[in-house]
Amino acid sequence: MTPGASPGLRRCAETALSDPDGESAEGTLLVDAWENSDGNARIAVAASLPVAMGRAESASWLALARTLVATTLDASRAHARIVSLEKSKRLQQALYEIADLASADLEMPEMLRRLHTVVGSLMSADNCYIVLYDDQRRSVRFLHFVDQKDTYVAEPDREFTEEEMPNSMTFALLRHGQAVRGPSTLVRQKLGVIPDLSHGPDSLDWMGVPMRREDRICGAIVVQSYDTPGSYADEDRALLGYVAQHILTALDRKHAHDDLERRIEERTRELQRANRELQGEILERKRAEKLQRALFRIAELAITSESLERFYGDVHAVVDELIYARNFYIALLSDDGETLDFPYSIDERDPIRLSRKLTDGLTEHVISSRHPLLADRAKLDELGMQGKVHEYGPHAYSWLGVPLYRDEEVVGVLAVQSYSPEVSFSPHDQNLLTFVAHNIGNGLARQRAQQNLRAAHAELERRVDARTHELAEANTKLLAQIGERLRAEQRLIHQATHDGLTGLPNRPHLLDRLSAAIERARHGDGQEFAVLFLDLDRFKLVNDSIGHAAGDELLVEVSRRITSTVRNHDVVSRLGGDEFAILIECADGLDSARDLSQRILAVLGRPMWVAGRELFPSASLGIAAWHPRYRNGEELLRDADAAMYRAKAQGRDRYAVFDEAMREEAMQSLDLEADLRRAINNRDFLPFYQPICRLEDGAIIGHEALLRWQHERRGLLLPAEFISLGEDSGLIEQVDWLLYEQVVGQLARGGEGYISVNVSPRHFRSPDFADRLLAMFDAVGADPSRMRVEITEVALLDDAPRTLRTLRTLRQHGILAQLDDFGTGFSALSYLHRFPISVLKIDRSFIAGIGGEGRPESLALVRAILALAGTLGIDTIAEGVETRDQREALIGLGCTHGQGYLLGRPAAELGNLPDPD
Repeated sequence: MTPGASPGLRRCAETALSDPDGESAEGTLLVDAWENSDGNARIAVAASLPVAMGRAESASWLALARTLVATTLDASRAHARIVSLEKSKRLQQALYEIADLASADLEMPEMLRRLHTVVGSLMSADNCYIVLYDDQRRSVRFLHFVDQKDTYVAEPDREFTEEEMPNSMTFALLRHGQAVRGPSTLVRQKLGVIPDLSHGPDSLDWMGVPMRREDRICGAIVVQSYDTPGSYADEDRALLGYVAQHILTALDRKHAHDDLERRIEERTRELQRANRELQGEILERKRAEKLQRALFRIAELAITSESLERFYGDVHAVVDELIYARNFYIALLSDDGETLDFPYSIDERDPIRLSRKLTDGLTEHVISSRHPLLADRAKLDELGMQGKVHEYGPHAYSWLGVPLYRDEEVVGVLAVQSYSPEVSFSPHDQNLLTFVAHNIGNGLARQRAQQNLRAAHAELERRVDARTHELAEANTKLLAQIGERLRAEQRLIHQATHDGLTGLPNRPHLLDRLSAAIERARHGDGQEFAVLFLDLDRFKLVNDSIGHAAGDELLVEVSRRITSTVRNHDVVSRLGGDEFAILIECADGLDSARDLSQRILAVLGRPMWVAGRELFPSASLGIAAWHPRYRNGEELLRDADAAMYRAKAQGRDRYAVFDEAMREEAMQSLDLEADLRRAINNRDFLPFYQPICRLEDGAIIGHEALLRWQHERRGLLLPAEFISLGEDSGLIEQVDWLLYEQVVGQLARGGEGYISVNVSPRHFRSPDFADRLLAMFDAVGADPSRMRVEITEVALLDDAPRTLRTLRTLRQHGILAQLDDFGTGFSALSYLHRFPISVLKIDRSFIAGIGGEGRPESLALVRAILALAGTLGIDTIAEGVETRDQREALIGLGCTHGQGYLLGRPAAELGNLPDPD
């Protein structure tokens, strides 16, 4: 309606909407109705004119009106779609942020604070709180509470019951189970809640949404406004309900994570306690073993000692190994029980102990009480003051005496003492010495028995005949033991030459058979033979996925299948792990070896059930045939192993025959490895710097340091000619550090822009990589913020926690990370969220497919990568920009930086390059 239009004119337009004819022109009144071009709307126009128009003028005016109204309708609908898309975008961003928070390593209050911020980006949420509800206990906990008027501070661990909050709108919302919005007064009326100012002031608009887990109410989120009525609409209610479920998921994940950490901590404590108990048992077992050896020694001395004096001295040596026994003596009662003798005594302060009549000494106290006595200086003084004992000789700081028994009768005392406060005896020492004393008493009895044996020599002579008969029986038993020992030796020989898991011959056994075969072929019957070297494909995957026990079961089945395929006189050996070797005779030359290899691969390829899973194993097999150049079996195994790796390189599940070309390649690799080691010592590696430029004007923003080898004979070598050898030999890490050292030195000389270096996944396995790299900067005073590290997606997958720690350490010191060859690996979006990646380098294979007659799929992939990087706030660099068409296409797609021959070739020195135009 235009200003001044009458209600009657509006009714004319509304009538035309339902009139099939829908148009009229009567004097100064024009009415027209029509369907729009999309067929999804009917439109009517009614106009009151100052003067009547002619037919042509009316038609022109109505045509203009149709165009104006249709255009206005389309613009309104487009605006509505834009508003809807903006809301969807904000919602999607909020859900992404909630998902990130759920997996972020944050404390619960900080995570809830950030969740509150996310909700505030979607609607008015200056006043917001989140509660968890226990429907069994009918209680709530306020996890998060922020309010402009209510001063309550959230206590996440405190529970509030319905009895404590009888007029709470929160409990009413949880009982109601549905979202509610409106002024506090209306909400209370709807929920049947009595006004209660103790639960906070009323708000002009209040909206609460319950959180559900399946059919159970488990919490709620509430927002409210004190100054703006009607702050929330039905759309906000639906949106908050949708976000609430995601917040609940985030809380569940966080609680699950905290619960897992708690269980891990409890399990760790249990393992530590078990370890302490185990260590205690080990220590106790060692003590028991030491005591057992001592007892065996005492028992042996009782038989082998030449005299009692020698026996006493040997016993002292044994006791001294168990406890402190620098001051040690043995006291024995005389036969009449009136005198105390000291047949053996070693003491640093009392070198001679004379026999004495029984008195009230410490030794006599032990004999009369028939119990051990353990006393320190204080207890000894107390016993003396009580008149129970009298100390003879120098006073000891710690004294320990135990009774010696013979047939349940106390016949003496075994005693040790200390004159230093640093040495005190313990109850453990008392138990130990008591146990030893029992065996010493038995030893003394044996020594006395030997004296009786000498007296009974004549009686023994009389029994010689009977003893001879007994010796004959013992000799028969000894022969049986010898036979058993021979059988045991045979079992040991078999165990030493065969694999314990599969029962197959092991490597030493195979080498012996190979030596015999070489000897026969060289000097004997000239029989040709060959060695087949077999390695299972992806065997590590079996161990890592379903366990080593399943891997062992697989190896046993593989050995059975191989053994069932070869002939009886062929030798099947397990070399270790998943490697097998087969020694066969080749009467028909290599054809028989090839035929056997094909049959083995076919047999292994049949499915097998391992640990309840159906597996389809495969293997790679190498063949090395006998040749007079071989001097031993190790050389044959080496060449068969090389052929096996050639089979793996050709796609696995096949065999390869070792030939002269392979031998020559192996020799070249060996020579190249020697050259590589010399080059490391001579520092023959140097960086070439390729510029990284802005695509729009060609300005250099940084360089990538590319590795080059200045070979002493072959000149400048690219990494492709030696990098794989360096990776296999492990030398590439030393080469990398030489490169890093030169790049840091270049940065120390000043300049602008950054230099990026490539970092192998090997470096992230080293816990001190970041510290070592940063130490280089400290040593020369260079700025670490001018270096960037380029990593591949394999490094992120190899050891994700350690890689994340390393990248965070580097980032804290200004060294940013760039993800190289993006799009060619696993490209998991979760890694872009988890790892601090600042730049994605788009792989050159995608860049080659855009511009000119490029491939549409490459263009789409590059556009998707740029969109993803833009959403995540990550910069991009296009690799391999070699044509102007590619450059123009990248600029059109929104890519700002690039690297390639068009923009600059690698050079030994840094420098500004001309504009590629």
